[in-house]
Amino acid sequence: MKLSELFNDGKFVITTEAGPPKGVDVERMLEDVELLRERVDAFNVTDQQSSVMRLGSLAVSALLKRRGIEPVFQVTCRDRNRIALQSDLLSAYVLGIENVLCLTGDYVSLGDHLGAKPVFDLDSVSLLLTASRLQEGYDLAGREIAGSPTFCLGAVVNPGANPLEPQIIKMEKKIEAGARFFQTQAVYEPERFAAFMKQVEGFGVPVMVGIILLKSAGMARFMNRNVAGIHVPDHLIVEMEEAKDRAEMSVEIAGRLIREMKGLCQGVHIMALGWEKYVPTVLDAAGL
Repeated sequence: MKLSELFNDGKFVITTEAGPPKGVDVERMLEDVELLRERVDAFNVTDQQSSVMRLGSLAVSALLKRRGIEPVFQVTCRDRNRIALQSDLLSAYVLGIENVLCLTGDYVSLGDHLGAKPVFDLDSVSLLLTASRLQEGYDLAGREIAGSPTFCLGAVVNPGANPLEPQIIKMEKKIEAGARFFQTQAVYEPERFAAFMKQVEGFGVPVMVGIILLKSAGMARFMNRNVAGIHVPDHLIVEMEEAKDRAEMSVEIAGRLIREMKGLCQGVHIMALGWEKYVPTVLDAAGL
């Protein structure tokens, strides 16, 4: 089911990630997905996350769809030109994939193939425009296509960016280009998120707050130093540092944050980063 239909029905939408493996052994990934299929509405299938070469997002999205599990097909602009991107979008629709998250993509210097040449023929806004154009029955060259897809197009936004104004401006551009929902970067400051949601409430587009499960105090400090727009407050770092059971504390913190922010937005996107087995407990803790 398209996420837009769930939002229209007033459902608080829950998504998490399915990370394709580095290779063709999908058994572990599918086990993690099966563990969560009854608790979440859809799985974001990451597209060469952090510029690390992996099994393709399109193939994994098709595998999930074949099993009756709803994928969110992530598409990045880093690796493909406009011809390949349009082809992949059409291919996805033919395979029954309707939810698409459009991303610019991480730069190749973050990944495991430092000699790779980045493409970036399009960016996230122009990719959204491209998908919208396909839905209207035309390709980017202005030629009519034989049958048009119908997608639920999504995009990302960073409520913790400083300054925030460029994010708001780009969010508006993404909506104009066809975005029908947003997932956010990880948020650990409910007050800051509330202020962000106040600024964008007039846009009328569903926003899903992002949560990354903290694995350690060191991980929190690393994100504070290296990930733009993420700030884990000191009191959460202390809680993780003093915890007798880090996983238990991580679940407690994530559940608490979701409880505090779920009344502000229309859904949550949980990034477990290998701790998928804890997601059901997080949802229990959050009252979802």
